[in-house]
Amino acid sequence: MSRCLQLTCIMSAFFFLGSSVVSATDQQTREQILDERMETYTKYSNLTLPWYYLAAVDQFERNIQQVRNDLTKREGTVAIQFSNDYWVGVNNPIKNDTLSASIAFFDGNGMDGNNDGFADQKNDDDVMLTMAHFLSNHSHSEKEFKRALKAYYKNEQSVTQIMTIAKIYEHFETLKLDQNAFPLPVNQDYSYRSTWGDRRGWGGRRIHEGTDLFASYGVPVRATTYGLIETKGWNEYGGWRVGIRDVQNTYHYFAHLSSFSKDIKKGDIIKPGTIIGYVGSTGYGKKWTSGRFPPHLHYGMYKYNGRTEWAYDPYPSLKRWEQQERKASR
Repeated sequence: MSRCLQLTCIMSAFFFLGSSVVSATDQQTREQILDERMETYTKYSNLTLPWYYLAAVDQFERNIQQVRNDLTKREGTVAIQFSNDYWVGVNNPIKNDTLSASIAFFDGNGMDGNNDGFADQKNDDDVMLTMAHFLSNHSHSEKEFKRALKAYYKNEQSVTQIMTIAKIYEHFETLKLDQNAFPLPVNQDYSYRSTWGDRRGWGGRRIHEGTDLFASYGVPVRATTYGLIETKGWNEYGGWRVGIRDVQNTYHYFAHLSSFSKDIKKGDIIKPGTIIGYVGSTGYGKKWTSGRFPPHLHYGMYKYNGRTEWAYDPYPSLKRWEQQERKASR
């Protein structure tokens, strides 16, 4: 009996080991996933609908699914989802209909991308053809593409975010934009701690929406991500500040700068590590106000979910980027 039990345990262990090896082999790398997505975007692109437009819509959908409880996370190569009414037709009694003929009869929009007679929302080809068809029919220029996005998402900020993603992808000609940089050179003297939620009194009671990195005047401030410079100039809280929006629906806010880099301007697309300005102590007053606090960089991160935008604690990201950069420089 004990031999039988021993044999069963050995066989179970062997089976588990074998399963682990298979699953590890089957698991795609990040690079393979991005290559597969690019292949799909290219397949459904055309002269008036370049791949980076499709990629931007798909990435936007992926971003909002990660931060919204009311949206399911779509499994597959692409993240684009449609409402059942849009896919099968408002008057279609079968809300999970996949037959192309009946979907067409009820004026649904779901299409058959792999020519199997079905229009299935679980099929990547069907989903991509449906979105590509909608955008191609409504966009023959950037202006018309933006109008099509507005008609579909009914939100101007969503249109702006998608166009930003598209411009970044177009500029770098790749989806492989996962790299980040610490906002200050790691060989400089600086200090920071988690200051998220601390009280602030100037301008009315509020909480601190970011992390303060203390350093000397003039220390270079660097972009932390691939992104587009959305704002550059003065505000009374942040002084001279720069705002960069990335492909993850994240807005990166750099405040209290002493000056800007002469090499950047609003609308520029930049990569991690690009110098955007220099540490200072500007803000808390009218334009040019400086010196009301020690020199430091205020760094904030804001996430857009397709409806609203909110601040979240950047400290964990800063620690991770700092560690990665120090490790790479050894």
